[in-house]
Amino acid sequence: MSKELEYLSRKVVRGLMDRRAFMGRAAALGAGATMATGLLGKAAMAAGAMKGGTLKAGMQGGESTNSLDPATWASDVPIAFGRTWGEPLVEVSPNGDLDFRIAESVEPSADARTWVFRIRDGVEFHNGKTVTAEDVVATLQRHSDENSKSGALGIVKGIADMKADGNNVVLTLDSANADLPYLMADYHLMIQPGGGMDAPDAGIGTGAYKIAENQPGVRHAGERFANYWDADNRGHADSVEITVINDATARLAALQSGQVHMINRVEPKVVRLVKRIPGVSVKNVSGRGHYVFIAHVNTPPFDNRDLMMALKLAMNRQEMVDKILQGYGSVGNDFPINAAYPLFPEDIPQRQYDPEKAAFHYKKSGHSGSVLLRTSDVAFPGAVDAAQLYQQQAKAAGIEVEVKREPGDGYWSEVWNVKPFCTSYWSGRPVQDQMYSTAYLSNADWNDTRFLRPDFDKIIIAARAELDPARRKDLYRQAALMVRDEGGAIIPMFNDFIDAVSDKVGGWVADPSGGMMHNKALIKTWLEA
Repeated sequence: MSKELEYLSRKVVRGLMDRRAFMGRAAALGAGATMATGLLGKAAMAAGAMKGGTLKAGMQGGESTNSLDPATWASDVPIAFGRTWGEPLVEVSPNGDLDFRIAESVEPSADARTWVFRIRDGVEFHNGKTVTAEDVVATLQRHSDENSKSGALGIVKGIADMKADGNNVVLTLDSANADLPYLMADYHLMIQPGGGMDAPDAGIGTGAYKIAENQPGVRHAGERFANYWDADNRGHADSVEITVINDATARLAALQSGQVHMINRVEPKVVRLVKRIPGVSVKNVSGRGHYVFIAHVNTPPFDNRDLMMALKLAMNRQEMVDKILQGYGSVGNDFPINAAYPLFPEDIPQRQYDPEKAAFHYKKSGHSGSVLLRTSDVAFPGAVDAAQLYQQQAKAAGIEVEVKREPGDGYWSEVWNVKPFCTSYWSGRPVQDQMYSTAYLSNADWNDTRFLRPDFDKIIIAARAELDPARRKDLYRQAALMVRDEGGAIIPMFNDFIDAVSDKVGGWVADPSGGMMHNKALIKTWLEA
């Protein structure tokens, strides 16, 4: 069967057979729509990407407060749009390897303290200026400045010295870090002319598309950049568009009607229905993404460790996975690392739902009255339902959780990382150091649980410099236990990323680092018809 379908899929790509006939033959041979669509995608990739057209996405995760300054990006729409016009030194491929972008190579010193990035020749900014090593250094310097409020601050803080040496960028670290190249893949670190010092929100980068329209919270568009250096592999459409559609029902309707070619954040509870829509495929992939209930542990009442332990024990993680994720994910354990990461500490006991023990810690905390939890539809798919389910679970321990539903517009600027207890999500990071450095180090601007622990910082810094895998794994285990038992992150579940895509889209490749091909779908896929 597979050989015949492979042969027929190649005929479709060459225009010798129409798609409907192929899908009909595939069904007659017992192949499902997902398998048949996958074969078409492979055949199209083998034949080469098709150029032209306008590729359109309908996405949740956009607000009127969004900026073109990469330092500020916190949700899917600014990140996905940013990837159309900007590029970092390196990216991480779906299989976990380094994908060199502005840098063409990297060489470490023997002790992993000095790293030399070779800047690619002939890469042009959209304003016509050629990228230099000085632009790269200035970019890193800007994100190292606490006044920038950059989400990458915790990552670049470990760089003691950075300088341009001809076509090279030389980074010298405070201490060794074998994972440094992966840290440079952070999406905040888009290389900008002059580092973006004068105009961080100018939207000038080196990506496949130049900005044609920017209406935060409404619509974003880009047109193909004629002098893009990697045009054979990216930027296949003539233009790209993102329409911000924060409502899940409206987003699905836009895909079904053909207004857009792809949507993100399909709610697990409707996946079965989406799979029945003609001409639409569901794309889901598991990875390092996780949904969180975050509390500021330096703010009353969450600075009370017994109250935090009570809130953690009052969470039924398996019920969350079953009812909110519909099985599209796995249980979390109150630290942001799962088995998708190298050196995962698999021997840490799984935290269980224990209302009786939760009630003990709650009484010991001395807290009285309700605990206010803020949530929104944009926090993660099913976030409001998850908050209400948690409210019911906590009742069994005598804990009253008050759920406040916040509007989607402004959630990432006015609630997340601002209010002391709310729902949120993390897409994960390629390596443990990046995850911890971004969200848990004391000096990280995105330390959204206010976990300010110098002893924890020392463990992470020591792990960076440790080249013995066994010793490094032990250090990460210590860090995980500290976050799990003393931090402000309640992590009930690691989620699958679930998108839905028109069958007119070719070149889709699942990426465990995030939804919408780690928000690169608009630059990597193409329209087949």
